[in-house]
Amino acid sequence: MSRSAFLSHTVPDCPTTLIAQAATGPVPRVAIACAGAELPMMAAKDATKAKIMTPIFVGEADAIYAEAKKLSWDISTFTVHNTHGEIEAANKAAKICGAGEADVLMKGHLHTDIFMKGVLTHDNGLRTTNRLVHVFHITPPGRDEPLLISDAAVNVSPDIKTRQACTQAVVDLAISRGIERPKVAFLSATESAIPSVPSSIEAQELCDWARTEINDADFSGPLALDLILSQEAVATKGLMNDVVAGQANCIVVPDIVSGNALFKSLVYVGGGCAGGVVMGAKVPVLLTSRADPPAARMASAALAAILARN
Repeated sequence: MSRSAFLSHTVPDCPTTLIAQAATGPVPRVAIACAGAELPMMAAKDATKAKIMTPIFVGEADAIYAEAKKLSWDISTFTVHNTHGEIEAANKAAKICGAGEADVLMKGHLHTDIFMKGVLTHDNGLRTTNRLVHVFHITPPGRDEPLLISDAAVNVSPDIKTRQACTQAVVDLAISRGIERPKVAFLSATESAIPSVPSSIEAQELCDWARTEINDADFSGPLALDLILSQEAVATKGLMNDVVAGQANCIVVPDIVSGNALFKSLVYVGGGCAGGVVMGAKVPVLLTSRADPPAARMASAALAAILARN
């Protein structure tokens, strides 16, 4: 099978500084729904070894112990909750977090809709007054400086209020990662607000709101992607006085399609390492994918550990 010439051959690495920051505080307890499968068990073992996770396994106990045995991992000192089926595992793991018995909720081998229903069910105790938003933390090969993107995984067509929540979420995560004054760009296809491009009008509205409501970050929008990432493009188009253009730490996207395409381009074409976390619930939520490489799973666990301390 031929491989596209655009695809990166780089194997992503989780930044050592991210793991080191995650390992500086208390080790979070992580409830893993449907843990009895190869990928979540490998991720749990790696994160436990890195001292950024104390796993709480939820799922069919026989499968959990069998997968641990394949990895030559003695999990006898960890808690295992025996459940049957995806729905019971999702609800049990969510309730453990809702009751304050775990600090992070992690998706194992189950369908995303079932897992997220467990998060959203009021009786499980994870809902807050905040909107749920997903943030990707992407680092380029061999470097530690992240680019944060929201929301590329949870909210399909977010309204202005949801994108306001996304804006606050990327600022909060950036500050948690040590970025003193994040620079946030609102993505569109143009740097001018024009009626024929609705996302540009909304980007300007969001930018005006953010400048009024959020004091510890800088904002600009609408901005096309070249003006978000390239200082050369900024110079060509005469936007040198824009404090965000060409040097953004964070991007708020208008919809899930643009966000998903952007994050996957940075991963598959740029060779980036993309960790992700859902914010807005009582605890950080790890919405891992079967396609995530080990480095991305480690980065996600590290992000959740950092957020769980805040």
